[in-house]
Amino acid sequence: MTRNDDPSHENRFATIAVGATENAMHPHKGGTNDVIPPIHLSSTFEWASGDDANEHDYSRESNPTRAALEEQLARLEGGEHGLAFASGMAAISTTMLSLVPPGGHLVSSDSLYSGTEKLLTELVAGHFGVDVEFVDAREPENVAAAVDSETDLIWAETPTNPLLRLCDIRSIADIADDHDVPFGVDSTFASPYFQAPLELGADIVVHSTTKYLNGHSDSIGGAVITDDDAVFEKLAFSQRIGLGNMLSPFDCYLVGRGIKTLPARMEHHQENAMAVARLLEGHERVARVHYPGLESHPQHDLAAEQMSGYSGMLSFEFDGTLTEIEAFVAGLEMFTPGASLGGVESLVEVPSLMIPDEVSHGSATAAVPDNLVRMSVGIEHVDDLCEDVRTALP
Repeated sequence: MTRNDDPSHENRFATIAVGATENAMHPHKGGTNDVIPPIHLSSTFEWASGDDANEHDYSRESNPTRAALEEQLARLEGGEHGLAFASGMAAISTTMLSLVPPGGHLVSSDSLYSGTEKLLTELVAGHFGVDVEFVDAREPENVAAAVDSETDLIWAETPTNPLLRLCDIRSIADIADDHDVPFGVDSTFASPYFQAPLELGADIVVHSTTKYLNGHSDSIGGAVITDDDAVFEKLAFSQRIGLGNMLSPFDCYLVGRGIKTLPARMEHHQENAMAVARLLEGHERVARVHYPGLESHPQHDLAAEQMSGYSGMLSFEFDGTLTEIEAFVAGLEMFTPGASLGGVESLVEVPSLMIPDEVSHGSATAAVPDNLVRMSVGIEHVDDLCEDVRTALP
C-alpha cells in the first residue's frame, strides 16, 4: 500500500493536491474566503507590532502566495518545511552551497542532469574547492565507500535524467544516518505522486517545479522540502537573505494551480509512457529502452518497491545512425522536439543533436550515448502517441 491510498495518513494524496484555500489553512487570519488562493503581488506589507503584527512584511522574505504553496509542497512530500525557488537549479544550488562549506566533501551519484553536473564540477568544486566525489549510486556500497567523517552532503537523482537509473533511497539513507550526513534526493522525474523520499529516509527532496508539479510548461521554478529544522533554517536564510532566489507570486500561483491536477495527470502520463515503452521495446530498430516500469529494466524490482508508479519519462537507444535519428524525430507529429519535460504535451529530445554541450563523454559522470532519445510522454490519447512513434520509426 502506498500513501496514495493509505488511510493512516491525515489526508490522501489527491486531497492534499487539490489543497485548501489560504483561509482554510489559516482560518484565524480572516480574509476574503477565496476558493483559490489569490496572487499577492505587493512587494511590501503594512508593518505592525505586538498583537497586530503580520506574518508578512516584505515579499523577498515572505509572501502569502508563496507561503501557501510552500505549505502545500511540504504536505505533498510529508515534510515539515517547504521552500519555493526561482528554478530547479536555484533549489539545487542553494541546497549545496548552504550545506557544503568551501573545501568540504560532497558525494554524488554519477548519473545526473547535466546542469547539476556543471554546477558540481565548475562551481561547487571549481570555484569553492569542494571535493566532489561521483559514484555509481545504483550500488549502495559505492556510496558507503565514498562517505567518511568529513562528508558534508550525499546527493542523488532517482530516477536519473536522462538514463532513468535508480538508487536505493532507503539504503543510502541508512548510510547517511550512520555518518550523520544529510542526504538529498532530486525526485523531479518521479514527482511527489510516485515517490516519497522523505518517507524512505532522505533528509531533503528537491523538485524542478517547472516539470510535473506545474505540468503546463508555463512556469520556471524549484522546490526543497525537508523534515530537518537545522537544514531548513540554513536554506531559508540562504534563499531569503543570502541569495534572494525565491519564486515569484505569479509563478507560485501557476505551480499551485498545476498541483491540483497532479494525481490525474501522473496516472495518465504513466499509462501512456508504459504503452510507448512497450512499443519501443518490441521494435527491431530499438537497441534498449530505459523505463523503470518495464520488467526488462535492471532495477525494475527496486522501482516497484520504492515508487508507487513509473511516471512519464523514458529514453531509448536507437539502433542506427544520427542521420536516421534526425529523420525519426522529423517524422514525429505528436512529439515536439524541445527541452524540458513533465508538461501535458509530449516532447522528444536527442541530447547529442540538440544539446551536445550537455552530453557527458568519459567525464566524471555517466556518459550519455550518442544514439539516446529521451521522451517526455504527455497526456494525449495513447493510440495517437503510439501510432505517431510507430509511423516515424524506420
